[in-house]
Amino acid sequence: MMRFSQVGTKGGRRSEVGRKREEGVGLGCLGRWICGIMVDPRQIVAGFLTFSMFAMLAHMIKREHYDSVAQVKLPQSTDDHFKNSKLGEQTAVSFPMYGPWREDGPGLKPCWGKPSLDDEATQSKGFVTFSLTDGPEYHISQIADAVVVAKSLGATLVLPDIRGSRLGDRRNFEEVYDAEKFVRTLDGFIKVVKKQPSKISTKNLAVVKVPNYVTKEHIAENIKPIFSKKGNIRLATYFPSVNMKKSKEKSSVDSLACLAMFGTLELQPEIRDVVDSMVDRLKTLSSSEGRFVAVDLRVDVLDKKGCQGNTKSKSCYNAAEIAEFLRKTGFDKDTVVYLTQSRWDSSLDTLKEYFPKTYTKEGIMPGESKGKFLNSEAATLEEVIDFYICTQSDVFVPAISGLFYANVAGKRIAAGKTGILVPDNIQGSSAPAENYISHYITKKNHLAYSCFC
Repeated sequence: MMRFSQVGTKGGRRSEVGRKREEGVGLGCLGRWICGIMVDPRQIVAGFLTFSMFAMLAHMIKREHYDSVAQVKLPQSTDDHFKNSKLGEQTAVSFPMYGPWREDGPGLKPCWGKPSLDDEATQSKGFVTFSLTDGPEYHISQIADAVVVAKSLGATLVLPDIRGSRLGDRRNFEEVYDAEKFVRTLDGFIKVVKKQPSKISTKNLAVVKVPNYVTKEHIAENIKPIFSKKGNIRLATYFPSVNMKKSKEKSSVDSLACLAMFGTLELQPEIRDVVDSMVDRLKTLSSSEGRFVAVDLRVDVLDKKGCQGNTKSKSCYNAAEIAEFLRKTGFDKDTVVYLTQSRWDSSLDTLKEYFPKTYTKEGIMPGESKGKFLNSEAATLEEVIDFYICTQSDVFVPAISGLFYANVAGKRIAAGKTGILVPDNIQGSSAPAENYISHYITKKNHLAYSCFC
């Protein structure tokens, strides 16, 4: 047994050794086979990362809105006129888009020329007087009509006074606008005097109604006969339409009307300083590289138009609807929003819940200026401040359609500030802000495009 056992053990050892050698050979062959069909783990990781990157890119392309710098070029408009226009050429230049914010373009150059003062204008035949009424958005058109009429009649224009919508709100031109700038700009076109001559009595003045965008034909047929008979007239402009779309046909008065609308009115220094300080304050409060949104939203106007709580309205939008519109077009909670409402109203609370940095004039006007510019007799001054802040904001949103929107748009177009978003009730959860850029911009059909090259 002992011999068997020893021999068996020895033989078993040889057998065990042989088996291990065979297994080693087998494992080696198996390892080489596996290695032949497997990929280096580093290649697997690289492939996974590559796949992930393509997946992320596909997701970004499908998104309707970018929250950060993702686009280099502006989205191309489907409007052929816009695509082939000068503005289209300017905006085709690559520049970053910051979510819903749109970079300013270059300011446009005026197309009107500077004529010499002719003998007919020098030898004035009489005087044309008028008043600026109803706010700065009307002042622009009233100035243009008065200048065109005075030029056509060969009359001297008397610097207007300014009358607000509230009783007792009456001011001299110099209290709001730069009178020297006004006279200097029109020098060579028509004669302008700062005061109505004492020899002219208001009783002797014939009041003549003038339609906005008055034509030479209308002047010749309806105004000139009265002026020839009376010698002096007082104009009262009325507005058959608040549309500021450019005319398809150019007339000989276009250049002068353009100059009057876009080249004559500048704020007097004190008001300009107040506007500048408020704009600077809004930029300081902003965490979006100094950007802010201005919204023309006045509670009293919304009430008159029946906009409060009316979600179907397309001519005006209340605070809750504006908040929803801004949120869905990509503005975040830190966005600074300026409202043309003078003092806070409880109907604005919903907007402030969405956008805590929402302000009215009362919240950002310098303390030393409030006594003069925020009182019951300063309605005209408040409107002027609102108008010029809206022309300087990075984005302008008109919650109310009308002449304020149209003339703010004209000023912004001239300055290259084309960030104008017209609100709408967005059905989905979000939409690109570019979808709501004003047609004045995308179709280039604002009157300003006729005045600037």
